[in-house]
Amino acid sequence: MGAVVSCIRDAFRAIGRAIMAVVSGIGGIITAIVNGIVSFIGVIVGFLTCGYCGGKRHGRTGGTRGHHSTRTSRV
Repeated sequence: MGAVVSCIRDAFRAIGRAIMAVVSGIGGIITAIVNGIVSFIGVIVGFLTCGYCGGKRHGRTGGTRGHHSTRTSRV
């Protein structure tokens, strides 16, 4: 009788692990999709806010990132 109970218990464990593997796979797919969307939106926002043409990717480091300052003198 103990062997039957052990076999049934192991069968339920196997079913539970299979279900958890499926749920984990679906969660991984959803996470990958959300990360892709966030990265895409980040690229668009960076481009629209002049992050692409700011100069950091073109070799300049630091500085004003494309902003020009004017000096005024007091007379």
